[in-house]
Amino acid sequence: MTMTAEGKVALVKEYATKAGDTGSPEVQVAILTTRINYLTEHFKTHKKDNHSRRGLLKMVAARRSLLDYLKSKDEARYQTLIKRLEIRR
Repeated sequence: MTMTAEGKVALVKEYATKAGDTGSPEVQVAILTTRINYLTEHFKTHKKDNHSRRGLLKMVAARRSLLDYLKSKDEARYQTLIKRLEIRR
């Protein structure tokens, strides 16, 4: 199981820019990062799981697109987000 409903709600609360915010790039990137980190750990024990690897690559591409969008719109928000999530770029 990648993420529980409570975990997702906690992420939304932590990264939301305003009350009830679930669609901002910050929230979406935080959720994707959590799922990516889970799958990265999963692949340490299941090296031949290529079906899940494809999903991981799609998630990484989606996160990259969201981060590029955020960087083009607001550089300061982008910088704070990658520092908070400890994403190297």
